Amino acid sequence: MYFNKLKIIFTMIKNRIINSILLLTCVAIIFTACKSNPEEKTSEFKTTLSFGPGEEDKIMEAFLSIKDSTKIQFKEGRYNFNRLSINQGKNIVLKGAGPDKTIFDFSSQTQGGEGMRITDVIGFSISGIRLQDSKGDLIKLNKCTDVVIDSVHAIWHVADSTSGGYAIYPVLCKNVLIDHSYAEGASDAGIYVGQTQGAIVRNSKASKNVAGCEIENTSDAQVYDNEFYGNTAGFLVFDLPGLSQRGGNTKAYNNYLHDNNNKNFAKAGSFGTAWGVGNAAPGSGIIILATSNVELYKNRIINNNSSAISIASGLTVDDKAMEKINPAYFPISRNISIHDNIMEMGNAFPQEAYTHHMGQMLVGVEQKLAQQDPSRKNQRIPFILYDGVTTNIINKGTVANPDSICIRQDGANIFVNADIINIKSKNWHPNTDIKPFTCK
Repeated sequence: MYFNKLKIIFTMIKNRIINSILLLTCVAIIFTACKSNPEEKTSEFKTTLSFGPGEEDKIMEAFLSIKDSTKIQFKEGRYNFNRLSINQGKNIVLKGAGPDKTIFDFSSQTQGGEGMRITDVIGFSISGIRLQDSKGDLIKLNKCTDVVIDSVHAIWHVADSTSGGYAIYPVLCKNVLIDHSYAEGASDAGIYVGQTQGAIVRNSKASKNVAGCEIENTSDAQVYDNEFYGNTAGFLVFDLPGLSQRGGNTKAYNNYLHDNNNKNFAKAGSFGTAWGVGNAAPGSGIIILATSNVELYKNRIINNNSSAISIASGLTVDDKAMEKINPAYFPISRNISIHDNIMEMGNAFPQEAYTHHMGQMLVGVEQKLAQQDPSRKNQRIPFILYDGVTTNIINKGTVANPDSICIRQDGANIFVNADIINIKSKNWHPNTDIKPFTCK
Protein backbone atom coordinates (compact mmCIF):
# COMPACT_ATOMS: atom_id res chain seq x y z
CA MET A 1 0.00 0.00 0.00
CA TYR A 2 2.79 2.41 0.94
CA PHE A 3 4.56 1.88 -2.38
CA ASN A 4 1.32 2.33 -4.32
CA LYS A 5 0.79 5.75 -2.67
CA LEU A 6 4.35 6.77 -3.55
CA LYS A 7 3.73 5.68 -7.13
CA ILE A 8 0.55 7.78 -7.35
CA ILE A 9 2.29 10.85 -5.88
CA PHE A 10 5.23 10.43 -8.26
CA THR A 11 2.87 10.18 -11.25
CA MET A 12 1.02 13.36 -10.22
CA ILE A 13 4.28 15.31 -9.86
CA LYS A 14 5.52 13.99 -13.20
CA ASN A 15 2.30 15.05 -14.98
CA ARG A 16 2.45 18.55 -13.44
CA ILE A 17 6.05 18.97 -14.63
CA ILE A 18 5.14 17.85 -18.16
CA ASN A 19 2.13 20.19 -18.26
CA SER A 20 4.26 23.09 -17.06
CA ILE A 21 6.83 22.41 -19.77
CA LEU A 22 4.11 22.21 -22.43
CA LEU A 23 2.56 25.46 -21.21
CA LEU A 24 5.89 27.29 -21.26
CA THR A 25 6.60 25.90 -24.74
CA CYS A 26 3.24 27.08 -26.07
CA VAL A 27 3.72 30.55 -24.58
CA ALA A 28 7.16 30.74 -26.16
CA ILE A 29 5.81 29.68 -29.57
CA ILE A 30 2.96 32.18 -29.41
CA PHE A 31 5.31 34.96 -28.31
CA THR A 32 7.74 34.17 -31.08
CA ALA A 33 4.98 34.05 -33.72
CA CYS A 34 3.61 37.41 -32.64
CA LYS A 35 7.06 38.91 -32.47
CA SER A 36 7.89 37.74 -36.01
CA ASN A 37 4.71 39.17 -37.59
CA PRO A 38 5.77 42.44 -39.26
CA GLU A 39 2.19 43.71 -39.35
CA GLU A 40 2.20 43.86 -35.55
CA LYS A 41 5.24 46.15 -35.44
CA THR A 42 3.32 49.40 -35.75
CA SER A 43 6.11 51.27 -34.00
CA GLU A 44 8.56 50.59 -36.84
CA PHE A 45 7.19 53.55 -38.86
CA LYS A 46 7.95 57.08 -37.77
CA THR A 47 5.08 58.35 -39.92
CA THR A 48 1.77 56.69 -40.76
CA LEU A 49 -0.63 58.41 -43.16
CA SER A 50 -4.08 57.46 -44.41
CA PHE A 51 -5.93 58.78 -47.45
CA GLY A 52 -9.17 58.15 -49.30
CA PRO A 53 -10.59 58.96 -52.74
CA GLY A 54 -10.84 62.70 -53.37
CA GLU A 55 -7.55 63.40 -51.63
CA GLU A 56 -5.38 62.89 -54.71
CA ASP A 57 -3.64 66.28 -54.40
CA LYS A 58 -2.65 65.51 -50.81
CA ILE A 59 -1.39 62.10 -51.85
CA MET A 60 0.79 63.51 -54.63
CA GLU A 61 2.20 66.06 -52.19
CA ALA A 62 2.86 63.31 -49.64
CA PHE A 63 4.75 61.29 -52.25
CA LEU A 64 6.94 64.24 -53.23
CA SER A 65 7.78 65.14 -49.62
CA ILE A 66 7.93 61.63 -48.19
CA LYS A 67 10.26 60.98 -45.26
CA ASP A 68 12.13 57.83 -44.30
CA SER A 69 10.12 55.25 -42.36
CA THR A 70 6.68 56.15 -43.72
CA LYS A 71 3.64 53.96 -44.21
CA ILE A 72 0.78 55.25 -46.34
CA GLN A 73 -2.57 53.45 -46.22
CA PHE A 74 -5.16 53.92 -48.97
CA LYS A 75 -8.82 53.35 -48.30
CA GLU A 76 -11.17 51.52 -50.62
CA GLY A 77 -12.16 53.38 -53.76
CA ARG A 78 -10.98 54.76 -57.10
CA TYR A 79 -8.25 57.39 -57.22
CA ASN A 80 -7.51 59.41 -60.36
CA PHE A 81 -3.90 60.40 -60.85
CA ASN A 82 -1.80 62.10 -63.49
CA ARG A 83 1.44 60.68 -62.12
CA LEU A 84 2.93 59.54 -58.81
CA SER A 85 6.61 59.71 -57.96
CA ILE A 86 8.85 58.95 -54.99
CA ASN A 87 12.51 59.90 -55.27
CA GLN A 88 14.86 58.57 -52.59
CA GLY A 89 14.03 57.27 -49.17
CA LYS A 90 14.20 54.33 -46.80
CA ASN A 91 11.56 51.99 -45.40
CA ILE A 92 8.51 53.15 -47.34
CA VAL A 93 5.28 51.15 -47.47
CA LEU A 94 2.21 51.77 -49.65
CA LYS A 95 -0.78 49.65 -48.68
CA GLY A 96 -4.24 49.48 -50.19
CA ALA A 97 -7.37 47.60 -49.21
CA GLY A 98 -6.89 45.04 -51.99
CA PRO A 99 -6.39 45.14 -55.76
CA ASP A 100 -10.14 44.95 -56.40
CA LYS A 101 -10.87 47.66 -53.84
CA THR A 102 -8.11 50.29 -54.06
CA ILE A 103 -7.71 51.42 -57.68
CA PHE A 104 -5.20 53.95 -59.02
CA ASP A 105 -6.47 55.09 -62.42
CA PHE A 106 -4.07 56.87 -64.78
CA SER A 107 -6.33 56.95 -67.83
CA SER A 108 -6.35 60.78 -67.87
CA GLN A 109 -2.56 61.01 -67.66
CA THR A 110 -1.11 63.89 -69.67
CA GLN A 111 2.55 63.81 -68.63
CA GLY A 112 5.29 61.49 -67.45
CA GLY A 113 6.59 58.19 -68.74
CA GLU A 114 5.04 56.07 -66.00
CA GLY A 115 1.97 55.93 -63.83
CA MET A 116 4.05 55.41 -60.69
CA ARG A 117 7.82 55.84 -60.52
CA ILE A 118 9.90 54.86 -57.50
CA THR A 119 13.60 55.79 -57.58
CA ASP A 120 16.50 55.14 -55.20
CA VAL A 121 14.45 53.74 -52.33
CA ILE A 122 15.91 51.22 -49.89
CA GLY A 123 13.18 49.07 -48.38
CA PHE A 124 10.06 49.64 -50.50
CA SER A 125 6.80 47.71 -50.32
CA ILE A 126 3.55 48.11 -52.23
CA SER A 127 0.53 45.86 -51.70
CA GLY A 128 -3.21 45.65 -52.19
CA ILE A 129 -3.48 48.15 -55.05
CA ARG A 130 -4.57 48.03 -58.68
CA LEU A 131 -2.81 50.32 -61.16
CA GLN A 132 -4.44 50.80 -64.52
CA ASP A 133 -4.29 52.49 -67.92
CA SER A 134 -1.21 54.72 -67.78
CA LYS A 135 0.32 56.10 -70.96
CA GLY A 136 3.71 54.56 -70.20
CA ASP A 137 4.76 51.84 -67.79
CA LEU A 138 2.37 51.29 -64.90
CA ILE A 139 4.88 50.99 -62.06
CA LYS A 140 8.61 51.43 -62.57
CA LEU A 141 11.08 50.90 -59.75
CA ASN A 142 14.51 52.23 -60.64
CA LYS A 143 17.69 51.59 -58.60
CA CYS A 144 15.78 50.34 -55.57
CA THR A 145 16.90 47.79 -52.97
CA ASP A 146 14.81 45.30 -50.99
CA VAL A 147 11.59 45.64 -52.97
CA VAL A 148 8.32 43.81 -52.24
CA ILE A 149 5.44 43.95 -54.73
CA ASP A 150 2.59 41.92 -53.24
CA SER A 151 -1.01 41.62 -54.42
CA VAL A 152 -0.58 44.34 -57.02
CA HIS A 153 -2.59 44.25 -60.25
CA ALA A 154 -1.22 46.25 -63.19
CA ILE A 155 -3.63 46.40 -66.12
CA TRP A 156 -4.32 48.07 -69.44
CA HIS A 157 -7.87 47.39 -70.45
CA VAL A 158 -6.94 47.72 -74.13
CA ALA A 159 -4.09 45.36 -75.01
CA ASP A 160 -2.41 46.65 -78.16
CA SER A 161 0.58 48.73 -79.29
CA THR A 162 -0.88 51.81 -77.57
CA SER A 163 -0.36 50.18 -74.17
CA GLY A 164 2.71 50.93 -72.11
CA GLY A 165 5.68 48.62 -72.42
CA TYR A 166 5.85 47.17 -68.90
CA ALA A 167 3.19 46.69 -66.26
CA ILE A 168 5.36 45.74 -63.26
CA TYR A 169 8.87 46.98 -63.96
CA PRO A 170 11.77 46.80 -61.49
CA VAL A 171 15.04 47.72 -63.21
CA LEU A 172 18.58 48.18 -61.89
CA CYS A 173 17.40 46.95 -58.50
CA LYS A 174 18.64 44.54 -55.84
CA ASN A 175 16.57 41.93 -54.00
CA VAL A 176 13.12 42.07 -55.58
CA LEU A 177 10.08 39.97 -54.61
CA ILE A 178 6.96 39.95 -56.81
CA ASP A 179 4.25 37.86 -55.15
CA HIS A 180 0.53 37.21 -55.75
CA SER A 181 0.39 39.86 -58.46
CA TYR A 182 -1.20 40.12 -61.90
CA ALA A 183 -0.25 41.92 -65.12
CA GLU A 184 -2.34 42.44 -68.26
CA GLY A 185 -2.11 44.28 -71.55
CA ALA A 186 1.60 45.24 -71.75
CA SER A 187 3.04 45.84 -75.22
CA ASP A 188 6.34 44.35 -74.01
CA ALA A 189 6.25 42.33 -70.77
CA GLY A 190 3.60 42.17 -68.07
CA ILE A 191 6.06 41.27 -65.31
CA TYR A 192 9.54 42.44 -66.23
CA VAL A 193 12.70 42.27 -64.13
CA GLY A 194 15.66 43.97 -65.80
CA GLN A 195 19.34 44.44 -64.92
CA THR A 196 18.62 43.36 -61.37
CA GLN A 197 20.58 41.32 -58.83
CA GLY A 198 18.43 38.85 -56.93
CA ALA A 199 14.76 38.45 -57.87
CA ILE A 200 11.84 36.17 -57.04
CA VAL A 201 8.60 36.05 -59.03
CA ARG A 202 6.06 33.69 -57.48
CA ASN A 203 2.34 33.01 -57.13
CA SER A 204 1.61 35.53 -59.87
CA LYS A 205 -0.28 35.62 -63.16
CA ALA A 206 0.12 37.41 -66.47
CA SER A 207 -2.22 37.40 -69.45
CA LYS A 208 -2.86 39.34 -72.68
CA ASN A 209 0.68 40.75 -72.81
CA VAL A 210 3.28 40.25 -75.52
CA ALA A 211 5.42 38.45 -72.92
CA GLY A 212 3.81 37.25 -69.74
CA CYS A 213 7.01 37.47 -67.71
CA GLU A 214 10.53 38.43 -68.74
CA ILE A 215 13.81 38.13 -66.86
CA GLU A 216 16.30 40.30 -68.78
CA ASN A 217 20.01 40.82 -68.02
CA THR A 218 19.21 39.80 -64.45
CA SER A 219 21.29 37.56 -62.19
CA ASP A 220 20.08 35.10 -59.57
CA ALA A 221 16.37 34.96 -60.34
CA GLN A 222 13.80 32.37 -59.33
CA VAL A 223 10.42 32.15 -61.05
CA TYR A 224 8.03 29.60 -59.58
CA ASP A 225 4.38 28.75 -58.89
CA ASN A 226 3.13 31.23 -61.52
CA GLU A 227 0.59 31.04 -64.33
CA PHE A 228 1.35 32.76 -67.65
CA TYR A 229 -1.39 32.33 -70.24
CA GLY A 230 -3.01 34.00 -73.22
CA ASN A 231 0.09 36.03 -74.12
CA THR A 232 2.20 35.97 -77.29
CA ALA A 233 4.90 34.17 -75.26
CA GLY A 234 4.60 32.92 -71.72
CA PHE A 235 8.07 33.37 -70.22
CA LEU A 236 11.31 34.89 -71.54
CA VAL A 237 14.87 34.77 -70.23
CA PHE A 238 16.88 37.21 -72.33
CA ASP A 239 20.26 38.89 -72.35
CA LEU A 240 20.44 41.85 -74.70
CA PRO A 241 23.50 43.90 -75.72
CA GLY A 242 24.23 47.44 -74.65
CA LEU A 243 22.94 47.07 -71.08
CA SER A 244 24.72 47.55 -67.77
CA GLN A 245 25.07 43.94 -66.65
CA ARG A 246 24.98 40.37 -67.85
CA GLY A 247 22.27 38.01 -66.69
CA GLY A 248 22.42 34.40 -65.60
CA ASN A 249 21.56 31.92 -62.88
CA THR A 250 17.81 31.75 -63.45
CA LYS A 251 15.61 28.92 -62.20
CA ALA A 252 12.01 28.50 -63.36
CA TYR A 253 9.95 25.68 -61.88
CA ASN A 254 6.41 24.66 -60.98
CA ASN A 255 4.96 27.20 -63.41
CA TYR A 256 1.89 26.67 -65.59
CA LEU A 257 2.42 28.17 -69.04
CA HIS A 258 -0.48 27.59 -71.39
CA ASP A 259 -2.27 28.87 -74.47
CA ASN A 260 0.23 31.60 -75.28
CA ASN A 261 -0.75 31.95 -78.94
CA ASN A 262 -1.71 35.60 -79.31
CA LYS A 263 -0.54 38.15 -81.87
CA ASN A 264 2.74 39.96 -81.16
CA PHE A 265 1.72 43.63 -80.78
CA ALA A 266 5.06 44.99 -79.57
CA LYS A 267 5.86 48.58 -80.46
CA ALA A 268 8.34 49.31 -83.23
CA GLY A 269 11.62 50.93 -82.28
CA SER A 270 12.58 50.47 -78.65
CA PHE A 271 10.64 47.23 -78.29
CA GLY A 272 10.68 46.37 -81.97
CA THR A 273 11.64 43.50 -84.16
CA ALA A 274 15.41 43.94 -84.46
CA TRP A 275 15.83 43.16 -80.76
CA GLY A 276 13.70 42.36 -77.79
CA VAL A 277 10.24 40.97 -77.36
CA GLY A 278 9.20 41.80 -80.92
CA ASN A 279 11.09 38.62 -81.82
CA ALA A 280 8.78 36.39 -79.76
CA ALA A 281 6.82 34.16 -82.09
CA PRO A 282 3.12 33.77 -81.35
CA GLY A 283 2.69 30.37 -79.76
CA SER A 284 5.86 30.40 -77.62
CA GLY A 285 5.85 28.89 -74.15
CA ILE A 286 9.39 29.73 -73.02
CA ILE A 287 12.19 31.49 -74.91
CA ILE A 288 15.81 31.53 -73.76
CA LEU A 289 17.94 34.03 -75.67
CA ALA A 290 21.68 34.72 -75.37
CA THR A 291 21.91 33.96 -71.67
CA SER A 292 23.52 31.34 -69.44
CA ASN A 293 22.99 29.11 -66.43
CA VAL A 294 19.25 28.59 -66.77
CA GLU A 295 17.35 25.65 -65.29
CA LEU A 296 13.77 24.83 -66.31
CA TYR A 297 12.07 21.99 -64.47
CA LYS A 298 8.70 20.70 -63.31
CA ASN A 299 6.80 23.23 -65.39
CA ARG A 300 3.57 22.45 -67.24
CA ILE A 301 3.94 23.86 -70.75
CA ILE A 302 0.64 23.22 -72.49
CA ASN A 303 -0.83 24.33 -75.85
CA ASN A 304 1.80 26.86 -76.78
CA ASN A 305 1.45 25.85 -80.37
CA SER A 306 4.64 27.08 -82.05
CA SER A 307 7.23 25.92 -79.52
CA ALA A 308 7.13 24.76 -75.93
CA ILE A 309 10.74 25.86 -75.31
CA SER A 310 13.10 27.69 -77.66
CA ILE A 311 16.84 28.15 -77.02
CA ALA A 312 18.43 30.77 -79.22
CA SER A 313 21.56 32.84 -79.67
CA GLY A 314 21.73 36.53 -80.39
CA LEU A 315 22.84 35.65 -83.91
CA THR A 316 19.41 34.26 -84.67
CA VAL A 317 17.93 37.74 -84.41
CA ASP A 318 20.96 39.97 -85.08
CA ASP A 319 23.71 39.13 -87.58
CA LYS A 320 25.98 41.69 -85.88
CA ALA A 321 25.71 40.13 -82.44
CA MET A 322 29.35 39.00 -82.44
CA GLU A 323 30.49 42.60 -82.73
CA LYS A 324 28.69 43.41 -79.48
CA ILE A 325 30.51 40.91 -77.24
CA ASN A 326 31.80 42.54 -74.05
CA PRO A 327 31.90 41.69 -70.31
CA ALA A 328 28.17 42.42 -70.06
CA TYR A 329 27.06 40.45 -73.14
CA PHE A 330 27.75 37.15 -74.83
CA PRO A 331 25.35 36.15 -77.60
CA ILE A 332 25.38 32.35 -77.31
CA SER A 333 23.22 30.57 -74.75
CA ARG A 334 25.21 28.27 -72.47
CA ASN A 335 24.68 25.94 -69.53
CA ILE A 336 20.96 25.36 -70.06
CA SER A 337 19.32 22.52 -68.12
CA ILE A 338 15.81 21.35 -69.04
CA HIS A 339 14.27 18.42 -67.22
CA ASP A 340 11.08 16.89 -65.84
CA ASN A 341 8.67 19.27 -67.55
CA ILE A 342 5.24 18.28 -68.86
CA MET A 343 4.82 19.45 -72.45
CA GLU A 344 1.86 19.24 -74.82
CA MET A 345 1.15 21.01 -78.09
CA GLY A 346 -1.93 21.57 -80.25
CA ASN A 347 -2.41 20.22 -83.75
CA ALA A 348 -1.38 23.37 -85.65
CA PHE A 349 0.50 26.64 -85.40
CA PRO A 350 -1.58 29.63 -84.33
CA GLN A 351 -2.64 31.62 -87.37
CA GLU A 352 -0.65 34.61 -86.12
CA ALA A 353 2.62 32.65 -86.45
CA TYR A 354 2.37 32.56 -90.23
CA THR A 355 2.75 36.35 -90.50
CA HIS A 356 5.47 36.80 -87.86
CA HIS A 357 9.14 36.64 -88.94
CA MET A 358 10.18 34.17 -86.22
CA GLY A 359 6.90 32.29 -86.47
CA GLN A 360 7.58 31.71 -90.17
CA MET A 361 10.98 30.26 -89.26
CA LEU A 362 9.35 27.77 -86.88
CA VAL A 363 6.81 26.81 -89.54
CA GLY A 364 9.72 26.28 -91.94
CA VAL A 365 11.48 23.96 -89.49
CA GLU A 366 8.38 21.78 -89.14
CA GLN A 367 7.96 21.62 -92.92
CA LYS A 368 11.65 20.84 -93.50
CA LEU A 369 11.60 17.95 -91.01
CA ALA A 370 8.61 16.47 -92.84
CA GLN A 371 10.41 16.79 -96.19
CA GLN A 372 13.50 15.05 -94.85
CA ASP A 373 11.53 12.26 -93.19
CA PRO A 374 8.17 11.32 -94.74
CA SER A 375 7.21 9.48 -91.54
CA ARG A 376 6.96 12.89 -89.88
CA LYS A 377 4.36 14.14 -92.33
CA ASN A 378 1.66 14.65 -89.70
CA GLN A 379 3.95 15.34 -86.75
CA ARG A 380 4.24 18.69 -85.07
CA ILE A 381 7.49 20.55 -84.56
CA PRO A 382 9.32 19.02 -81.57
CA PHE A 383 8.64 20.58 -78.17
CA ILE A 384 12.17 21.95 -77.64
CA LEU A 385 13.81 23.93 -80.44
CA TYR A 386 17.51 24.77 -80.28
CA ASP A 387 18.86 27.11 -82.93
CA GLY A 388 22.11 25.14 -83.01
CA VAL A 389 24.39 28.18 -82.88
CA THR A 390 27.35 27.27 -80.65
CA THR A 391 30.71 28.62 -79.57
CA ASN A 392 32.22 26.38 -82.26
CA ILE A 393 31.74 29.30 -84.64
CA ILE A 394 34.08 31.39 -82.46
CA ASN A 395 36.84 28.88 -81.75
CA LYS A 396 36.33 26.79 -84.92
CA GLY A 397 35.68 23.72 -82.80
CA THR A 398 33.80 20.56 -83.66
CA VAL A 399 32.44 19.49 -80.26
CA ALA A 400 28.86 18.23 -80.55
CA ASN A 401 27.56 20.14 -77.53
CA PRO A 402 30.20 22.68 -76.47
CA ASP A 403 27.78 24.91 -74.56
CA SER A 404 26.21 22.32 -72.25
CA ILE A 405 22.65 22.32 -73.46
CA CYS A 406 21.37 19.51 -71.24
CA ILE A 407 17.94 17.95 -71.73
CA ARG A 408 16.40 15.16 -69.66
CA GLN A 409 12.83 14.70 -70.84
CA ASP A 410 10.90 11.49 -71.35
CA GLY A 411 8.70 10.87 -74.35
CA ALA A 412 8.84 11.25 -78.12
CA ASN A 413 9.31 14.25 -80.42
CA ILE A 414 11.21 16.14 -77.75
CA PHE A 415 14.00 18.00 -79.56
CA VAL A 416 15.11 19.61 -82.80
CA ASN A 417 18.42 21.24 -83.61
CA ALA A 418 17.12 23.77 -86.12
CA ASP A 419 20.53 24.44 -87.73
CA ILE A 420 19.50 28.07 -88.09
CA ILE A 421 22.91 29.22 -89.25
CA ASN A 422 22.35 27.36 -92.54
CA ILE A 423 18.66 28.10 -92.98
CA LYS A 424 19.22 30.13 -96.16
CA SER A 425 21.61 27.65 -97.76
CA LYS A 426 21.22 24.35 -99.58
CA ASN A 427 23.02 22.68 -96.66
CA TRP A 428 20.24 23.42 -94.19
CA HIS A 429 19.53 20.24 -92.28
CA PRO A 430 17.57 20.47 -89.02
CA ASN A 431 17.72 17.20 -87.10
CA THR A 432 16.10 15.56 -84.11
CA ASP A 433 19.15 13.79 -82.68
CA ILE A 434 18.92 14.50 -78.95
CA LYS A 435 21.78 12.21 -77.86
CA PRO A 436 24.52 14.90 -77.74
CA PHE A 437 22.23 16.99 -75.54
CA THR A 438 21.15 14.29 -73.09
CA CYS A 439 23.38 15.12 -70.14
CA LYS A 440 23.70 13.07 -67.01
